[in-house]
Amino acid sequence: MIALKLAYKNLVGAGLRTLLIVFVLSLAYVLIIYMNGLYQGWDRQARIETIAWEVAEGQYWQTEYDPYDAMTLTDAHAPVPAELEASVSEGKAVPILITQATIYPEGRMMGALLKGIDTRQKLLSIPTDLLDPDSDEITAIVGTRLAKAAGLEIGDKLLIRWRDVNGTFDATDLKIAEIFKTAVPAVDQGQVWIPLSTLQEITGMSGEASLVVVDKSPGEGTSISGWEFKGHDFLFKALEEMIKSKTVGGSVFYLIILALALLAIFDTQVLSIFRRQREIGTYIAMGMTRKQVVGIFTVEGGMHAILAVVLGALYGFPLLLWTTKTGIKMPEGTDDFGMAAAEHMYPYYSLALIIGTIILVMIATTIVSYMPSRKISKMNPNDAIRGKII
Repeated sequence: MIALKLAYKNLVGAGLRTLLIVFVLSLAYVLIIYMNGLYQGWDRQARIETIAWEVAEGQYWQTEYDPYDAMTLTDAHAPVPAELEASVSEGKAVPILITQATIYPEGRMMGALLKGIDTRQKLLSIPTDLLDPDSDEITAIVGTRLAKAAGLEIGDKLLIRWRDVNGTFDATDLKIAEIFKTAVPAVDQGQVWIPLSTLQEITGMSGEASLVVVDKSPGEGTSISGWEFKGHDFLFKALEEMIKSKTVGGSVFYLIILALALLAIFDTQVLSIFRRQREIGTYIAMGMTRKQVVGIFTVEGGMHAILAVVLGALYGFPLLLWTTKTGIKMPEGTDDFGMAAAEHMYPYYSLALIIGTIILVMIATTIVSYMPSRKISKMNPNDAIRGKII
């Protein structure tokens, strides 16, 4: 308690110098929490959107299927496994057939993926109920990204060409039944969705699929011949690596602010010990041990972090709360990364993030405060009282 009282009086007596250090340190608090909260929010939001629109609780891939190698699509199809037929009929699994295609909007040629999906499915948020498998003309739905790139509107006719199971090319017109908006590029960018039964018929792949989306993980030890289960650990690996790289890059900014604050505390401690030698010598002469005196100066430096928490909470809490309500508008082209990214990103500030940041900064501040204070242990009290330079 004596150390805390003395430290508080000395900090208050320093006036403007203390205020500046505390402000910079509080800025480090707020920036660390804000930047990490933004990346956590991105990761959380991307996972929610991707689960809703694309992966659900996992996917079974036909062994030849590779989403990063379009050449595999020729052979990446097989009959829906018998083990999943019951789940499909109950709406707990959704088979999707994928084939390469070429579309010709307004006479231009563009590569695309033609995807067939059950129109009755409710597992994914794709508006497949707008597809009509019994219509005289093939109906299709596309996302806003493809619609913008191809200049499509609802009701337009789109010429598309594909290759069937025998390698024969065929072409027809599709009618755009709906243009949906999603934050997940993997179901939008370069994707044309039509009824599964229609795609199976025109490609000669009756009853076949390239992947099956399921509503729950099958558990360890469950395997299906010719199919591989891909869970969230695998499907979100690219997202996690990207968020991690962005986190490392963004940390440079708040680490610079933190380093400036810690440097200011270090310099202040060195100057304080130099100017207060007589005070230190008096403490020791009055019976205080050198460890106790070192503790006073260490607490004094570490108290900057405590005051910074108070100051940071005064302006940081309403600011961070405001960002969670309004979100952060993402710049143009963010979705070109291939990752789920909405127009507005909503930061997520977990309790672990806030407490972890406070502990991290307090530990760093205490260490920086202790380093110059070690000189006190080597000080001769007689020389200190006489004001001799250490």
